[in-house]
Amino acid sequence: MAEISLITPIEYLKGVGQHKAELLKKELSVFTFQDLLYHYPFRYIDRTRFYKIREVNGSLPLIQIIGRVVSKEIVGEKQARRLVVQLRDDTGIMELVWFRALKWIDRILHPGLAIVVFGKPSDFNGKVSISHPEVEVYNPAAKKLGNLSLQPVYNSTEKLKQNQLDSKGIQKLLENLTELSVPLIRETIPEYVLNKYHLISRPQAIKAVHFPVDQQELDAAVRRLKFEELFFIQLKLLRNRLLRTEKFKGCVFGSVGEKFNEFYSSKLPFALTNAQKRVLKEIRIDTQRGVQMNRLLQGDVGSGKTVVALMTMLLAVDNGYQACIMAPTEILARQHYLSIQQLVGADFVQVELLTGSTRKKDRKRIHESLLNGSLNILIGTHALIEDPVQFQNLGLAIIDEQHRFGVEQRAKLWRKNSVPPHMLVMTATPIPRTLAMTLYGDLDVSVIDELPAGRKPIKTLHLYENQRLRMFGFMRQEIAKGRQVYVVYPLIKESEKLDLLHLEAGIEAISRAFPLPEYRISIVHGKMSAADKEFEMQRFVKHETQIMVATTVIEVGVNVPNASVMIIENSERFGLSQLHQLRGRVGRGAEQSYCILMSTNKLSADGKIRLETMVRTNDGFEISETDLKLRGPGNIEGTQQSGVLDLKLADLAQDQQILQVARNEVIGIFEADPGLEKEENQLLREYFNVRQPGIHWNKIS
Repeated sequence: MAEISLITPIEYLKGVGQHKAELLKKELSVFTFQDLLYHYPFRYIDRTRFYKIREVNGSLPLIQIIGRVVSKEIVGEKQARRLVVQLRDDTGIMELVWFRALKWIDRILHPGLAIVVFGKPSDFNGKVSISHPEVEVYNPAAKKLGNLSLQPVYNSTEKLKQNQLDSKGIQKLLENLTELSVPLIRETIPEYVLNKYHLISRPQAIKAVHFPVDQQELDAAVRRLKFEELFFIQLKLLRNRLLRTEKFKGCVFGSVGEKFNEFYSSKLPFALTNAQKRVLKEIRIDTQRGVQMNRLLQGDVGSGKTVVALMTMLLAVDNGYQACIMAPTEILARQHYLSIQQLVGADFVQVELLTGSTRKKDRKRIHESLLNGSLNILIGTHALIEDPVQFQNLGLAIIDEQHRFGVEQRAKLWRKNSVPPHMLVMTATPIPRTLAMTLYGDLDVSVIDELPAGRKPIKTLHLYENQRLRMFGFMRQEIAKGRQVYVVYPLIKESEKLDLLHLEAGIEAISRAFPLPEYRISIVHGKMSAADKEFEMQRFVKHETQIMVATTVIEVGVNVPNASVMIIENSERFGLSQLHQLRGRVGRGAEQSYCILMSTNKLSADGKIRLETMVRTNDGFEISETDLKLRGPGNIEGTQQSGVLDLKLADLAQDQQILQVARNEVIGIFEADPGLEKEENQLLREYFNVRQPGIHWNKIS
């Protein structure tokens, strides 16, 4: 075999071979020595403590005991045979039980033998026992008892376990591998950064994360590796930002012109909040610098992002440019179109809507007016990035709910103009600060953190299934006041796996409780055609129906100020951000609005936290922080699909301080050495010039 390196195929590691190598590749994506080194333990078992038998109960985790075998007995017949061993120490007696490998255990254990036992205790029929514990003979002269260390535990799979690659098997492979490979591991962080933050070296950290001598060494290893992950994410994001400002010149919106001023003074139906004014000022500064703007606009549901988007587009129009908004769904695109039409009125600026269901004749007209420059503002879905859509002079592209679009789709908008248009990315899903710094670290962030005057906070209530009649009574009260009600279900058809109240059964129950002709119901779900959905939506908008029964298709894009009640069935099945989005469909008028969270009596611990959070607060950013802690960054909407985060150790909910330190350090490095040309930054220069195989930071987008 050739000389080993970190990219040596995993089959050449002692104890692996071809068959196990194929399994490691398929099950864990481990192809090379380096991939296995980066398969970090997910927890550690403390083998440094010994319990007394009287301390043991079934709620304890894995524990260690020293005792003497009192007796052993094989009981039961055939398939039900088991070996039962009585173990005694100076505080009591307990049972050890084996259902497999009986002959081998029977051979090594005999009465009077002192042993060290390691396993998970359980309570059965009033007795404490341990099934299939690890056992070794107690030798008081030995330097260590059991395995006096923090024992690593690795993720495995059923297929791997069937082939001796459970956590213990993977640990044995890593014992071989660290001896061979640690000397080959190269440092990635400059020495001056290591010294500044008292970080241990990379080879030390990778060895210690697998086989720590003690808790102190493990803490140092984890801190170093977390810093490294977050440092290189920020290095890439901030370098992209630097390159963009150098490489991409932007359209100059040099003046605030006639359309902007007329809209502000004559057409704006309400006073802007201070937060909206602040964001518009930030955008105004960005768009007159001659550098492409790339700004993330965060604003809670109902905070007035659409008005800010419209005024930014009017700024573009006043300076001779066209503007567009791309939304992820036809419902949301149409809602933007109707809202903007209502705000600007007729014959102010030319606004059109382009979606998948736009008629061929209208599509042709829109394409022509875009190309000749008579169309000022285009609002649409993915249809905007199709090849036939050609702008005369696109100066501003606004992307709403951007996490639903891929990077490539967004890039297609860039290519619609010779000078890349300014980009404004909007989201009504508040993003925790740490996630924003990581996902959008190359964007400038604006936040609308103030609701328009006159809006009352939505009152949220959690009711259980046995309180349904109370909920129906409340619906009748609100409808009697002339208000309207949403009832949202998670499913369309019954699922065998999920015991949910589904939409069809819900419609039946609501129809019985709210019969014709006194009450009328709209029904909207994702399986309906766009035309049918629009028809039902319009019935509700026009107040021809008082109740809308729907799936989460109404999560975004429905604006009915008269709707004052949002009822969410099986609310424990929804994520926090989705509950918050749904709640935001009400509270859009001056009247008091309500959100009722219906759930079963059996709630998981996380389910309880989610519903308690919703009842306690309307603050989307507080909700998003709780969501991050509960679900982790990989599951926050959109990040999983886009492959944005590939964190192996860092936790954005827990490691905010490390992230901030890493980001500040990277900012300082680029301020002092924008091109990374100094000798002390050679390692960082190499990171961009020669990507190390197996490191996935280059997936960050």
